Amino acid sequence: MIALPIGCVTALAAATAYRTITGALEASQIRAADDFAVRTRIWYRGALRALLSFGTVVSEARLSPAQCSQAGLATLNQVRGFSAIWVRGADGGSCSAVLHTNIDAETLSATAARLRDLPAIASWGGVDLGKVHYDQVAIGNRRYLTVHAENPDAVGTGLREALLLIDPEVLESVFDLGEGGEDMDVALVSQGSGVVASRGGTEPQSWLPRDAHLPKGPERWRAPSRSGQERVYAARMVAEPDFYVIATFDDSRERAARIQFAVLLLAPLMTLTLLCLVYLRAIDRHCVRWLRSIEAAARSRASTKRARAAVADDMPSDIRSVAEAFNTMVDEQEVRQRRLQTALDDNRFLVRELHHRVKNSLQVVQSYIGLSKRDYRDDARLALADAECRVHVLSAAYRFTLADGEMQPVRIDLFLEDVVSMISNLIRRRDQWISSRIETAATLSVDRIIPLGFLVADVASRVLRSTPGARINVTVTDIDDSTVEVALEADREIAHQEPPRLFAGLLTQIEAIQSGPAEGRNLGRWRVRHRN
Repeated sequence: MIALPIGCVTALAAATAYRTITGALEASQIRAADDFAVRTRIWYRGALRALLSFGTVVSEARLSPAQCSQAGLATLNQVRGFSAIWVRGADGGSCSAVLHTNIDAETLSATAARLRDLPAIASWGGVDLGKVHYDQVAIGNRRYLTVHAENPDAVGTGLREALLLIDPEVLESVFDLGEGGEDMDVALVSQGSGVVASRGGTEPQSWLPRDAHLPKGPERWRAPSRSGQERVYAARMVAEPDFYVIATFDDSRERAARIQFAVLLLAPLMTLTLLCLVYLRAIDRHCVRWLRSIEAAARSRASTKRARAAVADDMPSDIRSVAEAFNTMVDEQEVRQRRLQTALDDNRFLVRELHHRVKNSLQVVQSYIGLSKRDYRDDARLALADAECRVHVLSAAYRFTLADGEMQPVRIDLFLEDVVSMISNLIRRRDQWISSRIETAATLSVDRIIPLGFLVADVASRVLRSTPGARINVTVTDIDDSTVEVALEADREIAHQEPPRLFAGLLTQIEAIQSGPAEGRNLGRWRVRHRN
């Protein structure tokens, strides 16, 4: 929880620093191209002003061609790099001056005619200097930069057209890269005539982009060069429509920025990860290990009664206190458990003895009733036999529930067979008979099995006393996994009587539901739910 937010903040800070550095690099590259474009514009504008000044002076002074040529030569000698000049006035007269013998007036006139057909450049800074063209030409085995100005509306002594040829070395001095030349190449490019001037590379054609790209404004992009190497380029338009500065840059600074980003990101994250692992190891060794021992001791209490939490001298004091408190609690719990177990054993012994006393007492009562009925005949004898049968139901229920020395559920089949046998021995006459067919292994608790025995004894006793020669069959069958059906059926039609009020109480105790009325040979059907 602590390391994750710190790691996120560290990554965000490193990413922000990387974006800031790369943004500054991109801005500086665009600014470098823009600076060279401004230099080029200033230089060309200076050359244009010089040309316009010379042409205007010559035209207004109405110099002869010879005088104009001498003035032109003086100008060319004074200005380094100017190679040839040609002017034409509004009256159609022209003059020229050249420093190199391979250039003549016809060549200059033809060059001016070719430049006249090119689109004029847009004005810079809102200053309109007329219709101007910039280009380069090859005359003989030399290359010259051209500055051409034209004023078609000139009249009288005005200047109609002027042309200036300049040595390219003059412009290339403008592209002096200085300290930045080691990681940057720059060139002035015309889409129609190729590279005009360049600095920084031995072969400008190799580092130029493979696909021509005319910038609409200050632009920066990445593209493959003509040599096939992926490079970063920045460009700036100098003169419309296709006169622009293009620069390419070494990616060493970007690589350095990426390395710095990796260091700023990975170093804190690795340090944070190491600290996290060290702290986790320390926490596991000095805290979690002991807490797990306490947890293991607590969980093993279910199987190992003598489980205790480990206590050692190198444990933290707080955890040691918890372990000692846990062991003290376990000791006290074991003492309470022993006391409770002793009390429970005593209670079980007392309950078992109490039930044994009840069972013995019932057997004594049953024996007393059996001995007493010998002194009576007829109805009194039958009444005592009926009472003896009910006492036997109680005695049999306690005998079965305490068969293994502990209170336990009573099997319905064993109990009812015993009850039916006792009814046959005590209540039936010689011409009567009672039998059973019990097909279940379900059990009931003693407080429900006793009223079930009373129910069977009550129904059978009323029928046997009122119907001579009757035969009764007791059946118990399973209806489903949790329900049995108890049915009593006679072998003949029986005159049924209203059962006593006690009968409804017995059904409530058994939690039985009557499934068939007592009519004809059917003495009654009841369904009893059990929970085996």
